[in-house]
Amino acid sequence: MNNDLWRLSACEVAEGIRTGKFSSREVVEDCLERINNTNAELNALTEIFADKALQSADAADAAVAKGDELGRLHGVPVSIKINVDLAGSATVNGSMALKDNIAKENSPAVQNWLNAGAVIVGRSNCPEFCVRWETNNEVYGQTSNPWNSKITPGGSSGGAAASIAAGMTPLAHGTDIGGSLRQPAQVCGVASIRSTVGRIPDYVPTEHEASLGSQLMNTDGPMARRIADVRLGLQAMAVGDWRDPFWVPAPLSEPEPSELPIAVIVDPLAQGVHEQVASGVEHAKESLKLAGYQTEHAEPATLADAVAVWQNVMIFEIFSGLEPAVKDFCGSALLQAFERYRAAFPETSAEKYNMAFVERRRVLRDWMGFFQQYSVMVAPVSTNPPQLIDFDIARPESTAESIQSMRMVVAINALGLPSVIVPVGVKDGLPQAVQVIGAPYQEMRCLEVAEAIEKNVEASTPIDPK
Repeated sequence: MNNDLWRLSACEVAEGIRTGKFSSREVVEDCLERINNTNAELNALTEIFADKALQSADAADAAVAKGDELGRLHGVPVSIKINVDLAGSATVNGSMALKDNIAKENSPAVQNWLNAGAVIVGRSNCPEFCVRWETNNEVYGQTSNPWNSKITPGGSSGGAAASIAAGMTPLAHGTDIGGSLRQPAQVCGVASIRSTVGRIPDYVPTEHEASLGSQLMNTDGPMARRIADVRLGLQAMAVGDWRDPFWVPAPLSEPEPSELPIAVIVDPLAQGVHEQVASGVEHAKESLKLAGYQTEHAEPATLADAVAVWQNVMIFEIFSGLEPAVKDFCGSALLQAFERYRAAFPETSAEKYNMAFVERRRVLRDWMGFFQQYSVMVAPVSTNPPQLIDFDIARPESTAESIQSMRMVVAINALGLPSVIVPVGVKDGLPQAVQVIGAPYQEMRCLEVAEAIEKNVEASTPIDPK
């Protein structure tokens, strides 16, 4: 058996299975062996479905042998985050109170991947209720970053990012309401996309209906090591589902050529950026110039307003909805996070919450005007390099500092825009990445630009845990 199959990309795996170069069982067995060799150290996957995965792989191979029509992800091993529903598995969402919350049906993103032929090998870890940019909870414990065990794997899709970086699967599911697909990708050195809200159907049957802010800002998405795999995962995940009435049947077609320049933002709002991050953005800019793109330094005039929309909506919903609902049974880290948020945002109010939705339309209109001048934006993820574990609650002022560093991330959530994360190198022993941000439903343009950057960057994952 080829023992390097776990290193392959999702595109290579799908093509190899389709053409008979190797079987799905061989790939799944190799990934399960890689999981066995790395997950005890990283704690990225919380549940492993070895027997079920091998049965699914055998069924995938039988379909190939019969000449059946094959989906985009036929036989490809994937993982699913523990905050969405997978039938027969508990949607734990990092909470001890939900450890027996067994789902009866699949969330749309999960079902779409299964319909495309994916083989689910496990569930990935997240923080309690996905609130932090860290991945630790009292059910499953701390997830480690393969690059350095002292460095955060990010959150809330930190388990997915760590598993992808370590080569456990070529493709992983995640979600993003405040950078949860993007900040983990940055700190683990992998690629991801948060799509336009409405692109991927969103629904978790075991949960109550989401708050208004969550409905406008949250989305599922794929995570992988290369941009082509992110595109493949998105195409398979974005199929419509009647259970999400906000799903939009926008085509995922190749973008029309654009003569517009690309806006490059190194230090959003001139509030400071670490040199490790800034050099990554400059590398991305030089890669784009080599690919023939024109770049200019520019940022939307209402960037600060977009950040304020996210803060006034999400922080208020945390205080008024989430905290009262979970404070009697949530873990100590989440309680501390609540305290830090209260200290950082003492003046949140229902009035500011309501006005934020009024402001959101004005701000989005301004950004749409910006995209009349620039095809996409290239910007930092966090303006800080990968941080130590528990960086977000380490000191009383840490939460406010973390949100400031994530200003170019949360602004995108506030407006529901697409953003692709592409690794751009390694500096000081830690990965670098940038965002490629586009107008609504311009995922394919963002992916095209991200791929142009990627072509000038040597792949840095998969890696062995350090």
